[in-house]
Amino acid sequence: MNYGKDERIVLTLDAGGTNFVFSAIKGNEEIVDQVVLPPYGNDLLKSVQSIKNGFEEIKSKLKQKPDAISFAFPGPADYQKGIIGDLGNLPGYRNGVPLGPILKNHFKLPVFINNDGDLYAYGEAIAGYLPNINNILQESGSVKRYKNLIGFTLGTGFGSGIVINNNLLIGDNSNAGEVWLLRSKVNPKVNAEESISIRAVKKFYSEKSGIKFNDSPGPKVIYEIAAGKVAGNKKAAIRAYKKMGEALGDTIANVLTVIDGIAVIGGGIAAASLLFMPALIDELNSKFILENGIEINRLDMKAFNLEDEDDLKKFIKDEDREITVPGSNEKIIYNPLKKTGVGISKIGTSKAISIGAYAFALNLLDR
Repeated sequence: MNYGKDERIVLTLDAGGTNFVFSAIKGNEEIVDQVVLPPYGNDLLKSVQSIKNGFEEIKSKLKQKPDAISFAFPGPADYQKGIIGDLGNLPGYRNGVPLGPILKNHFKLPVFINNDGDLYAYGEAIAGYLPNINNILQESGSVKRYKNLIGFTLGTGFGSGIVINNNLLIGDNSNAGEVWLLRSKVNPKVNAEESISIRAVKKFYSEKSGIKFNDSPGPKVIYEIAAGKVAGNKKAAIRAYKKMGEALGDTIANVLTVIDGIAVIGGGIAAASLLFMPALIDELNSKFILENGIEINRLDMKAFNLEDEDDLKKFIKDEDREITVPGSNEKIIYNPLKKTGVGISKIGTSKAISIGAYAFALNLLDR
């Protein structure tokens, strides 16, 4: 599925608790300057009007009529019906708000809404990390190609989306890929998001440096402390990201066990990948120890850090060998090493979400 040369235009929105960012996509590329408006998260009427204003301003910049509206919006929601549920970061949305029908009636266009994690993964699968890694494999002469991708977003929350053979996994309740509700390895009493998010990094740093949570700096400063760029408890900063990496690695391992593919990470905390990726990969390649003392691999695949040059070389190298079919002279190629990889977004989270929203809309229109 490639909409890179498609002439249709889709209006998009990346809706967060801080800003509403509007744009328009054509052929997988933004064709206008973004419009940023306040969300007015505590006032439903003002918030909906802000959405209308944003799309109207984007529409006024276009030379042709748009074909659809498609955007990411926080859940819980019934995305197929365009109904938004009770939102934590936009408290004005309560008791079921039919945002999709409101916009459809106003703009007289098809309206598609989905989770940001889902659209992020879809964008990475169509025009981001998945085609990128397959191009690298092709250029190296490898016969291996990947068709499945799990996208993870690290920020205020912990999100995910799953794409299987170019198809976005939605689920019967629009709830597929809700990885934030998996159990945390580092604290089994809580969900994974409490160990993989902005507040998690702050919490780990505060615990390991002996300061109060409210006195802890944000992840960006903690990263700079770990890098020795600013003053602070360097050892605690390094250990904070290592602990998050361990928790993230465990969650990714759980998902990869079910969805056999590769993983890509986006979101603001992804910028600190140098600190958390080693612990993440170590967790993926760790072992279970059975009651009889026998060790078995955490995954049935060997995991590689695709941001590391040496690991990438090992990942793209074919391990094929020729074996003979017993009782005949027939020879076939066998690759005994199963591989998976984890990388960091190359196109950026916001662009991936926009491309995902674009492709999601056109795919449904084409159906």
